[in-house]
Amino acid sequence: MSYMLAHLHNGWQVDQAILSEEERVVVLRFGHDWDPTCMQMDEMLYKVADSVKNFAAMFLVDINEVPDFNKMYELYDPCTVMFFYRNKHIMIDLGTGNNNKINWALEDPQEMVDIVETVYRGARKGRGLVVSPKDYSTKYRY
Repeated sequence: MSYMLAHLHNGWQVDQAILSEEERVVVLRFGHDWDPTCMQMDEMLYKVADSVKNFAAMFLVDINEVPDFNKMYELYDPCTVMFFYRNKHIMIDLGTGNNNKINWALEDPQEMVDIVETVYRGARKGRGLVVSPKDYSTKYRY
């Protein structure tokens, strides 16, 4: 579903997407269109895009085409989703230990809507770190 979402093709476009949104959260998916994890996440983002369009803007960034942010944001995973609000990176505590990003594919569209909404509400209040509505720590998966 990556063809249905907006792609950013260089570092300047990524910067402008983050800088230009004043009232909405910017959701960036860093990865590759051909990666199976990214395909699953892209489908999820496409499913929720319409329901979160009032408070979130979603963009896709290929980490080979735009390597500018790979070191800065530690983009070593095949698929990474990050959130920004008013030119500020919003961290989210998912219970995984890595508060900077989501680096796996979510399976439930409602979970993604809840995460984006939580990020938006927290960011509007000036918080740089928000707590996820669901704990994704591995200790509950066994």
